[in-house]
Amino acid sequence: MLNKAVFPRKYIQGVGAISELPVLIKLLGKQGLILASPSVNNKVLPRCGLDLKAQAIPIELFGGECCEEELTRLVAVIEQKRVDVLVGMGGGKTIDTAKIAADRAGIPVIIIPTVASTDAPCSGCAVRYSKEGIFDAVLYQKSNPAAVLVDVGIIAAAPTRFLVAGMGDALSTWFEARSCDRTRSANECGGYGTLTGLAVSKLCYETLLTSGAAAKVASERQIVTSALEHIIEANILLSGLGFESAGLASAHAIHNGLTVLPETHAFYHGEKVAFGVLAGLQLTDAPVDDVKTVFSFCEEVGLPTTLADVGLGKAGPEKLMLAAKKASAPEQPIHHEAGIVTPDKVLNAMLAADAIGQARKARK
Repeated sequence: MLNKAVFPRKYIQGVGAISELPVLIKLLGKQGLILASPSVNNKVLPRCGLDLKAQAIPIELFGGECCEEELTRLVAVIEQKRVDVLVGMGGGKTIDTAKIAADRAGIPVIIIPTVASTDAPCSGCAVRYSKEGIFDAVLYQKSNPAAVLVDVGIIAAAPTRFLVAGMGDALSTWFEARSCDRTRSANECGGYGTLTGLAVSKLCYETLLTSGAAAKVASERQIVTSALEHIIEANILLSGLGFESAGLASAHAIHNGLTVLPETHAFYHGEKVAFGVLAGLQLTDAPVDDVKTVFSFCEEVGLPTTLADVGLGKAGPEKLMLAAKKASAPEQPIHHEAGIVTPDKVLNAMLAADAIGQARKARK
């Protein structure tokens, strides 16, 4: 197996970055189409300063779930309107839908995240769910996005919970990369991880620890600061490059397991991933200092540290075992961890993380 790494063709970040969109569409094709969530269409686009009518860039509303039914519908729209550049604008599921649909249609995709809640924008893979929101599969595109436009002004105006959730997703990057490196497991682009992927993953973790708390304060006040810009870059670019070019392991597998429990559906991807990090540290017998640092970080920025924090406070072992079985299914990246992973081990790791989280809350 070869060492592999992948990247988006362009990454542009800053206040007002969305102004680059018309130029990018003209560089890549003739007819663009924006796939936007209803909230983006109603609240963000009217304030972004783009005259879409003058640019002849139509808007298509996202149906709400990255599922096969929505993908089929969108590909038909692309063909009907003769679109040759698709723009995905919104949160993680809008972005993933745009990436998959553009790949199926054989056209380039431009990604404009309006929140920094996941590392999806830069990657060449996307998660498909069922109509009910249950994890279905990871789908790999032929290439990464042609461009990623990150308008810091738009993200600064978004609710802080999105930014914090993005920190939860980014928090997993270093620990999963480290596990894949130790076990020589495949990354998300079909090869061994690279030094670049590993170094970017570590920088992502270090950036979270140094700038996370200050970025949350800035986000709460909708102020653009260096800390906020650093965390936006960590959540979107560093985490995106890191997970794809260094690999996934227990945290994302545990997230995938949690999605089978309806009680968790109200919680964001990164919030469930954050609990997956804490459980993964227990599963892998991580050093005590790592456990303390990660719990402290989660508490400081407001990420989940107990099962109750992801809607499972009343869930017994029998229900939690459903998630553990899903997380440890043969196709899940939890098997990139050292040793043999079983549903029982995953269940015990989740319960152990929950117990530590509860004990720490009780001492406060």
